[in-house]
Amino acid sequence: MALYSEKVMDHFRNPRNVGVIEDADGVGEVGNEKCGDIMKIYLKIEDGIIEDVKFETFGCASAVASSSMATELIKGKPVAEALELTNKAVAEALDGLPAYKMHCSVLAEEAIKNALEDYYKKHPEAK
Repeated sequence: MALYSEKVMDHFRNPRNVGVIEDADGVGEVGNEKCGDIMKIYLKIEDGIIEDVKFETFGCASAVASSSMATELIKGKPVAEALELTNKAVAEALDGLPAYKMHCSVLAEEAIKNALEDYYKKHPEAK
């Protein structure tokens, strides 16, 4: 059996939404000291909808794939829906991750939540 699903490999080889949003409405950064993975998520929010999302990830295939899939799952969605994104949903959308790589999907969830928190700090009227 392959270590990674086809979807993980696809998102690793062809990550979606890579980059920086210079005038982002919210930015979230998280890291895992044990494995060295670092994720940074940028959000552009218009009328409560995530119009654009970009990420920069330094990490393994699972970290890149989790970031890519997580951004795909929240793009175009209302902020309230993005707040409910779970690492389990990210992993399931990737057709699973090896157990010892599940922390990568957790990082993606945390980076998005941190970016949304940053957005609310910058735009308290949005809550």
